Amino acid sequence: MATEKSYYMTQEGKDKLEEELQHLKTEKRQEVVERIKVARSFGDLSENSEYDAAKDEQAFVESRISQVETMIRNAVIIENDNENPDIVSLGSSVTFKELPDGDEETYSIVGSAESDPFEGKISNDSPMAKSLIGQEAGTEVSVTTPAGDIMVRIEKVE
Repeated sequence: MATEKSYYMTQEGKDKLEEELQHLKTEKRQEVVERIKVARSFGDLSENSEYDAAKDEQAFVESRISQVETMIRNAVIIENDNENPDIVSLGSSVTFKELPDGDEETYSIVGSAESDPFEGKISNDSPMAKSLIGQEAGTEVSVTTPAGDIMVRIEKVE
């Protein structure tokens, strides 16, 4: 049997997944069952688009439940050990400036399970995080992105 993938996340990320799982199992699953019941009452299932849509949604919900359960079961909680607080690591919050134009950005480096760039959380598997991890404040780093290479200077690590 193959070993399952580990999902790196903060305790906050795991708590959010547990809330999502609870919602899916108690509320969303029941809503979908009700939609299927209503759609069945419309008669012939072979030409019933409401029934088909409800069954598709049921498949999606069950798939997501399975996925979230796996992520929770294989969660590895990130704790920034502060052994060297100036070194970028999983769980760090990093402020850097793009060179030469000086745009400053701050991101937390989290596991892929809870990454959300719009909330300032980037995956440890992203090109940016891979380039920053192991570096320290004050270092200039070349980052290879899909849009090309960029240079950044790490301003602060928290």
